[in-house]
Amino acid sequence: MTRSSEPLLLVLHAVRILGFAEAPAVAARYGLDAAEAEELLRDAEAYGWASYSAFAGEGGWSLTERGRAENERLLAAELTGTGGAAEVGEVHREFLPLNARLLRACTDWQLRPTAGDRLAPNDHSDPAWDAKILDELTGISLALTPLSARLEGVLTRLRGYDTRFAGALARARAGENAWVDATHVDSCHRVWFELHEDLIATLGLERHAHP
Repeated sequence: MTRSSEPLLLVLHAVRILGFAEAPAVAARYGLDAAEAEELLRDAEAYGWASYSAFAGEGGWSLTERGRAENERLLAAELTGTGGAAEVGEVHREFLPLNARLLRACTDWQLRPTAGDRLAPNDHSDPAWDAKILDELTGISLALTPLSARLEGVLTRLRGYDTRFAGALARARAGENAWVDATHVDSCHRVWFELHEDLIATLGLERHAHP
């Protein structure tokens, strides 16, 4: 049976996944009550697990080193309790080849080599070039769906990555190019980055060892 996560874990994990975010975004990430999320963030701050900072007119929460360690402790205990560690580990192994394909597709979306410049930016003036990349992303999206279902079968907090990715891809196919790789929208790349971070955090792995 799939398992739901405790609110404190979800708040700390949302901050980790988002990297730097205001309380409403932290609450929205896992559908938490906004007031409860704010209170848990303040508790985390008191324990030295999270800190609030602002610069360039923007503010947000981030995890401290102690907070990251506490998040990892909670994640490890949760995964052990589900009995689903082997399943999540197998999904991660199947995810890695897709990750390599996604990274190549995003690179191709950003660059379109020419005879004189192999690092020439893609100006999206070649429909055939872009269509090939979108077809590759469609293949990745189809492969992600069963993996996402298996993850949701272990932990409810791992659900939704496939639908978010498919939604971003649909917008890209409709001509909104930013939805492939931009960071200011819930693009294919942003969704994928969060999924990768979620998997390695859940399994207690290091990102640099798993490109």
